[in-house]
Amino acid sequence: MKKPSISLFMLGFVACLVGISVVGWHSAPESQSSATPSFAAFAPTPPMGWNSFDAYDCRINEDEFKAHVDFMAENLSEFGWEYAVMDYIWWHPEPGNWETPRRHGHPNIRYQADGSALHPEYITIDEHGRLQPSVERFPSSANGKGFKPLADYVHSKGLKFGLHIMRGVHRVANQNSLNILHTELNASQIAEPWDTCMWCNHMYGVDPTKPGAQAYYDALFEMYAEWGVDYIKADDMIFPKYHKGELEMIRKAIDRCGRPMVLSLSPGEAPLSQANHLSQHANMWRISADFWDDWDKLQHNFDLLNAWSPHIQPGRWPDADMLPIGHISMDNRPHGPDRMSNFTWPEHYTLMTLWCMARSPLMMGGDLLSTPDSVIQLLQNPEVLAVNQHSVDNRQVFKRDTEAGWFARDSRTGDPYIALFNLSDEERTVSFELEWEYLRESYQVRDLWKQQDLGISKESISMTLPPHGAGIYRLTKTSGGVQ
Repeated sequence: MKKPSISLFMLGFVACLVGISVVGWHSAPESQSSATPSFAAFAPTPPMGWNSFDAYDCRINEDEFKAHVDFMAENLSEFGWEYAVMDYIWWHPEPGNWETPRRHGHPNIRYQADGSALHPEYITIDEHGRLQPSVERFPSSANGKGFKPLADYVHSKGLKFGLHIMRGVHRVANQNSLNILHTELNASQIAEPWDTCMWCNHMYGVDPTKPGAQAYYDALFEMYAEWGVDYIKADDMIFPKYHKGELEMIRKAIDRCGRPMVLSLSPGEAPLSQANHLSQHANMWRISADFWDDWDKLQHNFDLLNAWSPHIQPGRWPDADMLPIGHISMDNRPHGPDRMSNFTWPEHYTLMTLWCMARSPLMMGGDLLSTPDSVIQLLQNPEVLAVNQHSVDNRQVFKRDTEAGWFARDSRTGDPYIALFNLSDEERTVSFELEWEYLRESYQVRDLWKQQDLGISKESISMTLPPHGAGIYRLTKTSGGVQ
């Protein structure tokens, strides 16, 4: 792991007074308007948590998950990290323990020539076609308890429990015509065998026009509510095909289940043309494809977050994906070799700064138990995290080949936040003219990463940043003039 080497220093705050009027700013409250759907209250600020996928792929077990819950409770919860999210294929005892054409360890299910499962005994499912945790991996789920004991454990630590699901009904439920709870219908009457996920072959789509389709989703979420689930990551929802009908059924099922659950949609890139529909049905949605530790992908997310910034709303958050930092892809899955993140140390700052300025949900992806303390400390800076949790008017102000600048305001005080990014491969001075935002007084400038005041500035701020580095600053009006 590379050691911190970021080098930020001020270059010449311009210090001259000019007698011009102050442009006023009025706080934009984070409360909801009358048109805001009720589910927006489930995530009034961008959700923060940890997700098992980037480090464990589909193979985490109960002991490992509990260890992460313990780590979060002891090291992260005081900073706002509250969701412990289990990613996919939790219903299989040994997911990916075989070779597939897709990649080593991919958990696609193997089938007979007629399409039936080669090993149906590995698919843990109840009589109503609802997938259940694998008892081999999650012993507390034995005797039909599902994930309730594990969710209870998470709650006992003051955290919330998140769960990944795939859109649709499992193939085995269709093949065995399993009954849909509270109906006389069965899974084969709602399944669409021609509608499968292009990267995971377990599920068939559900036809929203068929009797029993909504009842199937209602039964799923009735069970998740009984387990104590607080957050659902619903996958294969919005890209490459936008599954509008199933999204609306899932929304309705959550609203009916009697328990607040944050709804997160994957994967991206979500179609910008569906921004209004997404904001009326989900708390967060992926605007990027699977995001990994690659500088080109990080650069692309500048453009995605810029395009989606007008759609940032309390309770509805464009999601730039998990944070692939620290120890990821353990045992060479799910993406590339087992490694510490390939991001350079300055790129770590750029990633965190951009996600915070754009108010993306923050989901740590690395293994918390083997990630260096220096990386964990990036998750423990209250002044930077406050930008993510409590800012408004978030937007990109400029972006060129070599540099970018973002702006936001503290929703409580109106103080401006400015983030500067060096996108070039060489050390570079990046400047932000305060006149661009009608900031015409003198300001105390505070470096939020260092948690240090840098001095008083007027007219512009300029920072020299390392290659691919970033800085984030708070500006607070001074009572006197420039010093």
